[in-house]
Amino acid sequence: MIPDPVSHPTFYAAVIAVVAVLMLARRLMIVRLAVQIVTWGAIALLLLTVLGQRAEFDPYLGRVAQFLKLEDQRVVGDTMRVRMSPDGHFWVRVRIGDTERRMLVDSGATVTAISTRTAAAAGLSVGEGIVPILLRTANGTVQAQTTSVDELRLGNIVARDLSVVVSPAFGDVNVIGMNFLSKLKSWRVEDNTLILVPHHPQPNT
Repeated sequence: MIPDPVSHPTFYAAVIAVVAVLMLARRLMIVRLAVQIVTWGAIALLLLTVLGQRAEFDPYLGRVAQFLKLEDQRVVGDTMRVRMSPDGHFWVRVRIGDTERRMLVDSGATVTAISTRTAAAAGLSVGEGIVPILLRTANGTVQAQTTSVDELRLGNIVARDLSVVVSPAFGDVNVIGMNFLSKLKSWRVEDNTLILVPHHPQPNT
């Protein structure tokens, strides 16, 4: 008598093995897909983080960040509104003459400070004072030079003849200080948004 292959224990073992392999393969595909999604998500997050940080210092990356809406700076009525950056600071795009730069708004800074690279790009004439200007920064006391900016434009805000200090110790960081903020009608922070109100709003160009 020829045994029925369907009833043979080997047949059931083979079926179970095939089902197990198929389930394992499917699970591996799901795991592999999940790993790929997590990996690409981590890469995207890393790139956005790097872009957000470097855009503070690089005008080209700043334009990319603006295009991707990683930063927000807009004129609403007569006010200038700046959304807080992921690093907890307020960064703004300004024009010093024909030179565009990103600057950190720092109410703790008495005077507006720009890097030597920004001063050179804007064609500013930096002079040595009779008495050296010494500034206290987070990295200690640094020596700086003084000059003035004919026009600094931030959205619908224009500051003219603005005194600034220049030093290589600032690296690539440019800072808007209280001597700019004090020229405004008012300024405040609401819901992680910096609101700047000028006395005489200018056309936003």
